Amino acid sequence: MTLHETAAPVRGATAASTNRSPGGSAGPAELRARSRGADVASALRPLAIDVAVPLGSYYLLHAAFGLSVWLSLALSSVGPAIRAISGIAAERKLNVLAAAMLAVNLAGIVVNFLTGDPRAMIAKDSLISSVIAITILASVAIRRPLMSAGLKPYMTRGVAERVAAWDRLSACSPRFRRLELLFSTIWGLALLAECIARLVGAYMLPVTTMVWLSTVLTLGAIGAAIMVGGIAAAPIAKMIEAEAAGR
Repeated sequence: MTLHETAAPVRGATAASTNRSPGGSAGPAELRARSRGADVASALRPLAIDVAVPLGSYYLLHAAFGLSVWLSLALSSVGPAIRAISGIAAERKLNVLAAAMLAVNLAGIVVNFLTGDPRAMIAKDSLISSVIAITILASVAIRRPLMSAGLKPYMTRGVAERVAAWDRLSACSPRFRRLELLFSTIWGLALLAECIARLVGAYMLPVTTMVWLSTVLTLGAIGAAIMVGGIAAAPIAKMIEAEAAGR
């Protein structure tokens, strides 16, 4: 065995030891990673529960199990209905995302009963993006940017100093607040544009095309929001770094 081959495991063991404390317990680096993951999961949990679960349930029930459109929508509305009612009962506050998804599903049921038109059902799907987009833009209007809840964990990385830096900047820095508002505005406009494009496509393009193009439009809107959102996210990251370093 060569010296290089002998040194490699030693370097690996040394690197691993920096991430773990004596006795095999998690070290500071690993704890920070776990904390960051927990923060991200906590920030995204409402979006997953209130939007992704009912939406996924609808497609699963309709496409995989062959249930009718209205029954799939009705069953996938149960979760948002429970979430909205429990939020009002427990916290005296309306769960906006859950209520929005419930409204979208109920609108879909009405559209299905009144028309039975597949184009109208595709157009109905655009309501999901429009409701979320309008909710985000409304949060900007009242200066409580909704997307900050998802951006903060990524920017602070679960590090206490960076979390404190975010909180100070958000409370005291007008420029930081403008960037927060800009980030949410970008996401709101991207989702609103996707809604309009899907609505136009529902009545201008063949239904078979819109079946797959709808997914492409959604992914494209998210990708565009991530890319353009860097206009606000990059300065936010620099401000947090400088604030945390005490500069």
